[in-house]
Amino acid sequence: MSHEEFPTDRPAVVTCGLPYANGDLHIGHLRGYTAADAVNRSLKKLGQQSAYVCGSDMHGTPIAVNAAEEGVSPEEFAMGYHEEYAEAFPKFNVEFDNYGHTHDETNTELTREFVERLEDAGYVYEDEIMVAWDPEEDQPLPDRYVEGTCPYCGAQARGDECDEGCGRHLEPGEIENPVSTLTGNPAEYREREHKYFAVSELAEYLSDFLDRLEGTSNAQNQPREWLEEGLQDWCITRDMDWGVDYPGEDELVLYVWVDAPIEYVSSTKQYSERVGADEYDWEEVWGRDGGDGGEIVHVIGRDIIQHHTIFWPAMLHATGHAEPRAVCATGFVTIDGKGLSTSRNRAIWAEEYLDEGFHPDLLRYYLTTMGGFQQDLDFTWERFQERVNGELVGTVGNFVYRSMLFAARNFDGTPDAAVSDDVQEQIDAAVEQFREAVQAYDVRRAGDAAVELAQFGNEYIQQHEPWQLADGSDEQAQVIRDCLQVATAVAVLLEPICPEKAETVWDQLNVDADVHAAETDAVYAEPGAFDEPDELFEKIEDDRVDELDAALEAKIEEATEDEDDEDDDDTEMADTELEPLIDDRIDFDTFEGLDIRVGRIESAEGIEGADKLARLEVDIGVETRQVVAGIKQLHDLDELEGKKVIVLANLEQAELFGVESNGMVLAAGEQADLLTTHEDAEPGTKVR
Repeated sequence: MSHEEFPTDRPAVVTCGLPYANGDLHIGHLRGYTAADAVNRSLKKLGQQSAYVCGSDMHGTPIAVNAAEEGVSPEEFAMGYHEEYAEAFPKFNVEFDNYGHTHDETNTELTREFVERLEDAGYVYEDEIMVAWDPEEDQPLPDRYVEGTCPYCGAQARGDECDEGCGRHLEPGEIENPVSTLTGNPAEYREREHKYFAVSELAEYLSDFLDRLEGTSNAQNQPREWLEEGLQDWCITRDMDWGVDYPGEDELVLYVWVDAPIEYVSSTKQYSERVGADEYDWEEVWGRDGGDGGEIVHVIGRDIIQHHTIFWPAMLHATGHAEPRAVCATGFVTIDGKGLSTSRNRAIWAEEYLDEGFHPDLLRYYLTTMGGFQQDLDFTWERFQERVNGELVGTVGNFVYRSMLFAARNFDGTPDAAVSDDVQEQIDAAVEQFREAVQAYDVRRAGDAAVELAQFGNEYIQQHEPWQLADGSDEQAQVIRDCLQVATAVAVLLEPICPEKAETVWDQLNVDADVHAAETDAVYAEPGAFDEPDELFEKIEDDRVDELDAALEAKIEEATEDEDDEDDDDTEMADTELEPLIDDRIDFDTFEGLDIRVGRIESAEGIEGADKLARLEVDIGVETRQVVAGIKQLHDLDELEGKKVIVLANLEQAELFGVESNGMVLAAGEQADLLTTHEDAEPGTKVR
C-alpha cells in the first residue's frame, strides 16, 4: 500500500461489504454496491489498475435459524440467495471482477490458513467463558440464538451485536437477561472452552493504522472510542455446526466475522487465477508474507465500521498481510424519512424497481450523488423524480440530444473543426475536478464534474445560438464541434456512475473506442459521423410519482396490518420515536431574548481527542464565531464549507475539550440534521 495519488504502480482492489445470504436485495443494499462499483470504475478512469471483488456471506446463526424454519439445510438456503444476488447485481450494472461466497473451497482453505498463521504468531489462546445455554433444548445459544439487554447501553440486543442501540459488537456471555430464541424461555450461562484472538495486543498498531487510514471521517474517527476504552480480545469460535470448522477441532466453527472478510482475499485470488498472475497478482495486492501490498479500498455500511477498522486490519497485520489503504462507510437509506423494514414491506426491492420500468443508471445516479458518502440518504419518489428530471433529463440529456440533433441535421455528424481553446479549458477543469474527487473517494463530487460540464455545454450552445448562424458556416461548425467534444467528455466522466447511458452516448456519437476502458484523456476522443440521436433519458411525470407513492403506501399499510403487534425484525435504521412535547411553555419575551441568526460555515475540522466534536468557524454577518458542535461522526466535515446553518448566538460561552465554543449550531434528531434556510437569507439575518 502507498499513500501516493492515484494512479500508483501498485494494483488496487475495491471491495464492498458482503451481502448476507438471508433475504432479498433492496435499494438500501444497493447504495453500497453501486458506490463501490463507481469507485472502482473511477480509479480505472485515472489509469489505476483495479479489480472489484465481493461474495455472499453464507455462514452465521440467522441463516441456520431460517433454514431450519424452512426445513432445508443452511447451505441450500444460503445458496439460493447467493444465486439470486449473482443474477441481480449485473442488472444494476454492478460489475464485479469476481463474485464468490464464503462457503466455497477457496475461502474455506484460506480461512484455515489465516487461523493457523494467527496461532503460529501467538495471537490465539483458549479460555473458559460463559455461554448462553437453552436448558430445555440442552444446547448452546451462539449469537442470534439468544437475545437480551446490551450491557453497555441497555437497549434490546442480539447475542453478538447491539443492533438497535450503541452498535457494539458483543462477545459471548456479555448480553444480560438472556432469552433463547428457540423456545422463548430464559437462558442460563454455562462455562465452555473457546478460542480467542488477542486483539488487545495490537492496540498500538491499530492506533497508528487509524492515523494512516484514508476514506470517510466516520470510519477514521469512530474506532478511536473503542481504542480509548481499551480493546477486548475477540472470541473467534462458536458452538454450532454451520460454518468453517476450526482447524483441529470437531465441535467448534469459526465466528462468521472471521471467514467473511477473508472472502475479500479469496475472491481476489479467484479472479487472479482466472486471468493469470501476469495480468493481476492477488498476492501482490494483499502483500502476502510481509509484502507492501496494493491499494486496498473497502466500501462498507457504517454499522460494520468496527469489524473493518479494528478486527480485520488486526487480523491482516498479525498474519503478515498488507493493511487497507481506505475504508469508506456509507450512511443508511430511509424511505420517506423512516427506516427500511422488510417485515413491514417498507422497502423498495431491487426487482421491484426494475419491474417499474426504470433504467438502473437512474437509481445509481440517485444513490451515489444525492448526498455525501457517509450521510444517511432519504429516498422518496418525488426526490428521485427531481434528480432525474432536473439533472439527467434537463441538463445532461437535453445538452447531448440538442447538440447531436443539430449536428446530424446540419453536418451529418461531427463537423471538420478543431475544439476551441475556451472549451478545452472547461473540459480540462472538469477532468481535474473529477480527479480530485476520486482522490478523496467522493463519488458525489465526481458525478458533479460531469453534470456541471453538461451545464456549461447548455450555456455555451444557448449563448452562441448556432441556429442563428449561417448553415454550414465555419462559425456554426465551430460551435457544434465544441458541443460534441463536451458531450464526449461528459460521457467519459459520467461512466463510473451511469455506465450504460455513457455507452449509449458514445455509441450515438460514433466514437471509435470503448467508453468503459477509456481513461480521462479520452475526453478528447473524436466523435464521428452519426444519424439523428434518440433521447438519452425519459422524463418522469407527476402522475407516475403519485402512482408510485400510492402503491408504496398501500403495501406498507397492508404489511403493517398483518404484523401490527410485531417488532421490526430487519431494519437498517430504527424508526424515529418522537419525544413528547414539553408541557411547560415559555412566554414571548423569553423567546424574544433568543438571538437566533443565519450563519455560514467557513471551515470545519475535527477536534483532536474528541470522538464527536468538531470546531466550526461560522460567519454570522457581524462577525465570525468559533462554535463547537457534536457532528464529527455524522457529517463529512470537508463538505460543510459554505453551508448555511442556524445559530443560537447569545448562548453563554463554554469550553469543550479545551476549545472555546461561542454559540450553538442548531440541528434536528440523533443524526444532527443541520437546520438551514429555504431561500437566500444572508449571514447575520435574525430568525424570528
